[in-house]
Amino acid sequence: MVMDVITNSSLDPLMDCLSQIVQAIIELILASENVLVEKKSFSELSSYLHRIVPLLNELNKKGMTDSEGLTNFMEILDHALKEANKLVKDCSERNRFYLFVNSRSIAKQIGHITKEIIRAINCIPFASLDISLKIREDIGHLISSMQAAEFQTAVAEEEILQKIESGIQKRNVDCSYANNLLVSIAKAIGVSTDRSALRREFDDFKSEIDSLRLRKDKAETIQMDQIIALLERADVALSIEDREKKYLTKREALGTQPLEPLVSFYCPITNEVMVDPVETPSGHTFERSAIEKWLSESKEPLCPFTSNPLDTSMLRPNKTLRQSIEEWKERNAMISIAALKSKLSSGEEDEVLHCLEQLRDLCEQREIHREWLVLDNYLLSLVELLRVRNRDVRAGALRVLCLLTKENEDAKGRISKVENSIQLIVQLLARSPGERKLAVALLLELSKSELIRECIGKFQGCILLLVTMLNSTDDQAATDAQKVLENLSYSDDNVILMANNNYFKYLLERLASGSESDHVKKRMAKTLGDMELTDHNKSLLVESGVLDLLLVLVSHNELEMKQVAIRALLNLSKLKRNGQQIIKKGAVHTLLDILYRQTSSQSLRELAAATIMHLALSTIPEDSDLTPVPMLDSDEDIAKLFSLISLTGPDLQQKILRALHALSLSPSADMVKSKLKECAAVQMLFRLVEGDDANLRASAVKLLGCLTEEGDEAAVSEHVTKSSVETLLKILTTSGDDDEISSTLGIIANLPKSAEISRWLLESGDLQTVFNFLDSNGSISGRPSHKFIEDAVGAICRLTIKTSLELQKKVADAGVIPLLVNLLQTRSRLTIKRAATCLAQLSESSPQLSRQMSRRPKLWCFSAIPEAACPVHMGVCTVASSFCLLEAAAVGPLVEALGNADPTVCESALDALLTLMSEERLQRGCKVLGEAGAVPAIISLLSSPSPGLQEKVLNCVERIFRQVEYKQRYGALANMPLVDLTQRGNARVRSLAARALARLSMLHEQSSFF
Repeated sequence: MVMDVITNSSLDPLMDCLSQIVQAIIELILASENVLVEKKSFSELSSYLHRIVPLLNELNKKGMTDSEGLTNFMEILDHALKEANKLVKDCSERNRFYLFVNSRSIAKQIGHITKEIIRAINCIPFASLDISLKIREDIGHLISSMQAAEFQTAVAEEEILQKIESGIQKRNVDCSYANNLLVSIAKAIGVSTDRSALRREFDDFKSEIDSLRLRKDKAETIQMDQIIALLERADVALSIEDREKKYLTKREALGTQPLEPLVSFYCPITNEVMVDPVETPSGHTFERSAIEKWLSESKEPLCPFTSNPLDTSMLRPNKTLRQSIEEWKERNAMISIAALKSKLSSGEEDEVLHCLEQLRDLCEQREIHREWLVLDNYLLSLVELLRVRNRDVRAGALRVLCLLTKENEDAKGRISKVENSIQLIVQLLARSPGERKLAVALLLELSKSELIRECIGKFQGCILLLVTMLNSTDDQAATDAQKVLENLSYSDDNVILMANNNYFKYLLERLASGSESDHVKKRMAKTLGDMELTDHNKSLLVESGVLDLLLVLVSHNELEMKQVAIRALLNLSKLKRNGQQIIKKGAVHTLLDILYRQTSSQSLRELAAATIMHLALSTIPEDSDLTPVPMLDSDEDIAKLFSLISLTGPDLQQKILRALHALSLSPSADMVKSKLKECAAVQMLFRLVEGDDANLRASAVKLLGCLTEEGDEAAVSEHVTKSSVETLLKILTTSGDDDEISSTLGIIANLPKSAEISRWLLESGDLQTVFNFLDSNGSISGRPSHKFIEDAVGAICRLTIKTSLELQKKVADAGVIPLLVNLLQTRSRLTIKRAATCLAQLSESSPQLSRQMSRRPKLWCFSAIPEAACPVHMGVCTVASSFCLLEAAAVGPLVEALGNADPTVCESALDALLTLMSEERLQRGCKVLGEAGAVPAIISLLSSPSPGLQEKVLNCVERIFRQVEYKQRYGALANMPLVDLTQRGNARVRSLAARALARLSMLHEQSSFF
């Protein structure tokens, strides 16, 4: 706004003066932006001058006539502007240390200039001038603001200035006080705290003071000399060489014998060397705490020597004596430090331990003692003690090292130069808990040094040990370990090492940070993809929000970024719970888009396919509290995914097939299988089964097994060839994949029951393989598994269908029937069901295979003993020739199976038993079942919840009760169940129950139930 002011040229001196003042204000405002201190105060002053410009512009514009008031206004304002310009120039050019220590004076000058501006404005005769109302009001507000303004140094700066004054007054502040003061000033004025920068700025400050002496500004020179004397006690501005030289020179000048304290150092009351001496008005000196206690406990507060009245308010610090005591202590401490060094290397454990205790006491007394120990090269000796066997010595050395390195960059640098020093400290992390705690505390101090932290993480096992310590029962040790890891996290290499040791905090921060480069994020994601993660860590990473970070990278434009992000997702998706989370995050469509896009690289598509496969696997239900989430939204996604099989190579084909197989086992299985059948998947899968790629074949077999398990012969029959049948049988011999074998057996079990396929099975030279899967114990050869047994028996069900007597004979000849009988007593319900089905199918062929008994010859007494006839078939029966259930001893196990809790098992067992009760063999069959105790078991099935089983049982019961013997024996047992069924069953069941009741003469044949 000020820059937009247009000043008019005029010959009137008043107008020229106004223009010059406006220009001066503009220049002053611009110049004040470059001041080094009190920026806020200068900014406030600039805003006040800025608000005066409209008034000056109005006076200039309206050509106000000269008056005494206006002349005074301009003279005072011009003088104030000159003062302000000089102050701005000084604050922009002079040494920053000098300006800082004068910041109070600068703030005071700004306040004075503001008051002068107010005085100048008050000279304007507003009543006689044609000034607009708005400008009058603005000027009134301006004056109020300036009158209320208080120009003071900032709180933080004021605290530092007070510390300077306190240090000057005490006169005996130590090196650390001066160091902290110098660093605080440097931070406040924006100067680097690096030694060289500090030294350079401090030298400039001293040069500034030298120029004051030349100007003979005595008062200010004295003040600045005091400040310099205080700050010169700081050694941060000195080079290491200068500090060491200064120390050694002083130490050598002291001699080797400690001095006894002077008598004046002792307190007359305590007879101990004083710490805080205070003087009474009579000139006697006491320890402050001692004299205060004396006065508080006395009835009359009197001086111990003069007996004059004495009050604590009359005590004054004896600064001179206190400084003398401090100097004496420093001298003796320096001598002690020199003497202890030889004892530390003596090798005598007790002496070394005592020496370490003394060093620890010295370190805790004063910071300057720690500085002297460093300059006296104690660090080398202390590091060497870390190699000794004595645990106490190592712990003592660690304690002293911790004290020496605290906030001391020189000490840290010296330690790093000792050969293998960092490695020694790292190795102590594996020692006893006490040593671990001290070692990690020392590493924490060392890791604050940029130079040392570069090498800490490189030592083998360091980060592993630190990560392990995070779980320490010692809270302080765990906290220190976490802080060390935080200091080491500056390095990407260290972050990766931490992740490899199961600490992912900083890796996740790198991925989440918007300031990190793509290169760093890429490297972090690659680490996640390449790592062998435990399930716990996979779960932990997902809980920590890594999925959102990775999905952002998947959408990145750079190919390599996409690849590493998807590889990381792939690694995480191998845990089912994570796979479900990835699906919930909506990653599936992103991955499918990459897979469908022809422009995607082969490697990227393979990664996407592998991830989709694992996501599909995560949808398979399992015995847990995890409810599977549907993976695909529509059947069109299924069709599109399946279409890729014909457009891609074997690697992608296999992953897609595995994904579809998993989806066929998921809660969406019905939709998936239905759509695949629509897409002619069965035809393609049979073709892949006959291929040469074993891995691809295995995946195709598993999916095909799912699609055929429902026994949809129409969808399968037209695609089955003799070659495919032979291939399936060969898989049973050649495959080492248990799941592939299991699926193959399932496919064989569900092959269409056509005569042609039965002939192909019979003609195959590998049919014996199916039989070989069952041994005498009913287990898979060398691999006992109820799933294998179920599938193998299922396959045998296909080989025992009634339409192929030759296949049945082949089964019998292989000795399978006794194994099937044994399997009726296994725990697997499906195995029992299928075994019973096989026996039922075989038993249906028994009547025609039972050999009729030959007539006795006339000379029968000289003939061989005739063969016994089968009680049911009335012929000669054997297991191998006629598949007879009685000869196979199957009736008892089948009757026992009727008591199974699974209705389908009961139904299959009943079907097998009913083959003994055909119309022509009803009486004989009933007798056999009656002797086996089957009738009560059959009647008990009337209460089954399965309507289909109830119908079969009712038909069976009705036929049994045609026999008077059984009606009388078991009728009462069946009465109530039958009556119950007439009340609650469906129409068919009620009708059949009524017929059975009619057999028992419980219901008239003309009843409405019929």
